[in-house]
Amino acid sequence: MKVHILDDWFNTLRSLPCFGLLEDHDVTVWTDHEPDEAALARRLRDADCVVLFRERTPVTRTLLEKLPNLRMISQRGAHPHVDVQACTDHGVLLCSNKGADGANYAAAELTFALILAAMRQLPQQMASVKAGGWQMGVGRTLRGRHLGLYGYGRIGRVVADYARAFGMEVTWWSSSAGRARARADGEIVAPSREAFFAQSDVVSLHLRLTPETRGIITDQDLARMSDRAVLVNTSRAGLIAPDALLHALNAGRPGMAALDVFDNEPLTDLNDPLLSHPNVIATPHIGFVTEDEFDKQFSDIFEQVNAYAAGHPIHMINPDVYAR
Repeated sequence: MKVHILDDWFNTLRSLPCFGLLEDHDVTVWTDHEPDEAALARRLRDADCVVLFRERTPVTRTLLEKLPNLRMISQRGAHPHVDVQACTDHGVLLCSNKGADGANYAAAELTFALILAAMRQLPQQMASVKAGGWQMGVGRTLRGRHLGLYGYGRIGRVVADYARAFGMEVTWWSSSAGRARARADGEIVAPSREAFFAQSDVVSLHLRLTPETRGIITDQDLARMSDRAVLVNTSRAGLIAPDALLHALNAGRPGMAALDVFDNEPLTDLNDPLLSHPNVIATPHIGFVTEDEFDKQFSDIFEQVNAYAAGHPIHMINPDVYAR
């Protein structure tokens, strides 16, 4: 098949073991991001299969209308960026392994790195010493402080292990089902949503972005946080209600945010009010960006391509297409 891989910005996949899975296919790798849909359609006009690099490129109905040769889209994880009904209407099979085994340790590691960076003022201290200013302030120790984890999933549980190694006290909040699982596992669940936000020195979000979770973190939630608390988001920007975080930071609650995700990505506008906010430290959506995690994720994605080519597709999101 003619397989096109989108948004491999650093041309990393060719250097990884997983790329050998595509040796029987005609592969094109695009190493830049094409935001113009018409130009993107021209790139992909001959593609039988498109491989998505997470949510870097949305798949819309209008894009699919311009790709009559497309038969399959292969990706991994949730797919809020893909119009599944439009895929079905155009006879395009979407395959995505949403139940992959194991936690995303890369994302968990970055989460805890951001917690450390925020509490110890690492970006500001680094900038100060490089500018000849030496120390610029006084950070805070993690031991004995409260980490609130919103979302009882695999990544959150790994972050909890890291936090306990640093002597932090971990408290959970989640859906009613998630809270029940946490209690069954012997974890501490906050007595209420209000207490969760009010009592946490650090709140870290670990939820998938779905129609049910979009905007689940509200202005009221953020207003309950301390003026010295930190909100960490390495999951998805859409979990927070539109503009709520910017308004909250301007109001001083929470006191700081450490972010790896933004509403519009790639975000390169230095004047963006959230990115440029003095109480925000930020990374450019690198939670999953390690060679190890790429090889793990794209092994799944490329195996889906091969399964489809062999006539036995796996992880089908819209199986009715294949049954036609």
